[in-house]
Amino acid sequence: MEEFVTLKMIDEAVQFIQKRIKSQPKIGLILGTGLGDLAESIQPADIIPYSEIPYWPKSTIQGHKGRLVVGELEGKPVLIMQGRAHYYEGYSMSLIGFPVRVMTRLGIKTLVVTNSAGAINPGYEPGDVMMIRDHISLIAMGGLNPLRGPNLEEFGTRFPDMSQPYDRELIQLSQQVATEKKLKLHQGVYVCLAGPSFESPADLRFLQTIGADAVGMSTVPEVIIARHALLRVLGISGISNKANLDGSTITTHEEVLAAGEMLVPKFDALIRGVLKKI
Repeated sequence: MEEFVTLKMIDEAVQFIQKRIKSQPKIGLILGTGLGDLAESIQPADIIPYSEIPYWPKSTIQGHKGRLVVGELEGKPVLIMQGRAHYYEGYSMSLIGFPVRVMTRLGIKTLVVTNSAGAINPGYEPGDVMMIRDHISLIAMGGLNPLRGPNLEEFGTRFPDMSQPYDRELIQLSQQVATEKKLKLHQGVYVCLAGPSFESPADLRFLQTIGADAVGMSTVPEVIIARHALLRVLGISGISNKANLDGSTITTHEEVLAAGEMLVPKFDALIRGVLKKI
């Protein structure tokens, strides 16, 4: 039977974290595959391994360090997740949303979510950065919505609006930063699938037809949970590979990690620039 996250579970994790941190974070960042190095620049930092936090889902994937890093970045108090858990690792969708619930109870108001994503748009190249302007939640449309189960009224309404999942002001700030720093920045639609298998060429052509520019296996459940609680959300995808619409190439996790190394300086510049302007 699926276990639904309860307020008691969330607050137990909140109380544990509060005892281990010195600052009061207002901005949360979730760093995806190969993108966790931004957290290394926080000095001094309070570091908490996921394995120590009650009920917190542990990441088992290479490229996810699996810890919280709390401190200041560009003068802003932040809580950074170095890696995340995914549905395909065996967790319930309710538990995938657990970290964002905890962030909300800790007082975080703005959430920055990042990921490595495969290109669907033929114009995207490995190492490109895409600002997520909207998403297609196929995983939730198919029944795997993180809000399934008893509604937690302390966070939001039973039927939350999703007309603007990504904050338009934060998108505009990101574009300003990209222009100032001469970073190429796409705007596109991200589609979330369950994984862990990569997409077939026919899958990708279907996703292209319905309007997706990039595809991944994360992020959207976290955004749904965040918007349920009215957090402001900024979403950024790092493109890890070319669109394989004809089946001529093979996609590997090693390729995704390699692209992450190329993307780190771009993410670092973009996120730092946005934090300065918030």
